[in-house]
Amino acid sequence: MPQSLSRILLHLVFSTKNRTPLINDDLQPRLYAYITAILSNLKCPSLQTGGAADHVHILCCHSRTVALCDLMEEVKKSTSKWMKNVGVPIFSWQSGYGAFSIGESQIEKLIRYIQIQKEHHKVVTFQQEYRKFLELYKIEYDEKYVWD
Repeated sequence: MPQSLSRILLHLVFSTKNRTPLINDDLQPRLYAYITAILSNLKCPSLQTGGAADHVHILCCHSRTVALCDLMEEVKKSTSKWMKNVGVPIFSWQSGYGAFSIGESQIEKLIRYIQIQKEHHKVVTFQQEYRKFLELYKIEYDEKYVWD
């Protein structure tokens, strides 16, 4: 086959360091737009980006030419600098991230889920949510290494 084609859908999840709620309501839309632009530049278009004051969810198409670790490094590095430039001098992301594959049939459900993050986190903490994803995707983990 002379042409390489792919459509790999990723659900990316990562939090601020120590889950400190530094992404206020005014910054959230601007941050999500900035993340969307970074993803577009990396040829990993966002289908939905959102989150809450202490974390971000991204649904994107993963480019066949960008390694996942490079994608996450660029998103986190660039947005950390951006947050500091817009007035959050102590901002930083946690070291790790979650990356989960999703099927085409789950797109609309995940988009809605990302859109209702503020309401969702009135009753569920980020840590509870993240543990649920790890269990759902059958990812073994040691609790002492998951959080920073």
